[in-house]
Amino acid sequence: QAQLVESGGGLVQAGGSLRLSCAASGRTFSSYAMGWFRQAPGKEREFVAAISRSGTGTYYSDSVKGRFTISRDNAKNTVYLQMNNLKPEDTAVYYCAAGRAWNSRGAASTYEYWGQGTQVTVSS
Repeated sequence: QAQLVESGGGLVQAGGSLRLSCAASGRTFSSYAMGWFRQAPGKEREFVAAISRSGTGTYYSDSVKGRFTISRDNAKNTVYLQMNNLKPEDTAVYYCAAGRAWNSRGAASTYEYWGQGTQVTVSS
């Protein structure tokens, strides 16, 4: 069973950058595809980015493509989300998730394990 802990959230001005980290426990981290999702107040949880088990495959929502970069370090059991050129509409709680399937990587139901989330607030 994997346990996920996010960090790196905070308050940033529009146009700024943040780097989120998600540390996973257990020795099977490399067997999971990893995803980042976010949920803004009053809205449903939405997909942000995903990365394959090896890290060679990445996938982004249209709203963050070109601004966010997902990466992973299997030796450190950690997945990252580099967020650049942040906008007020990026304000949300960001969650990392782990799942074994890659073919439905944009769907929350694909993922088996979730972190508690980290707040990202972008001021205008």
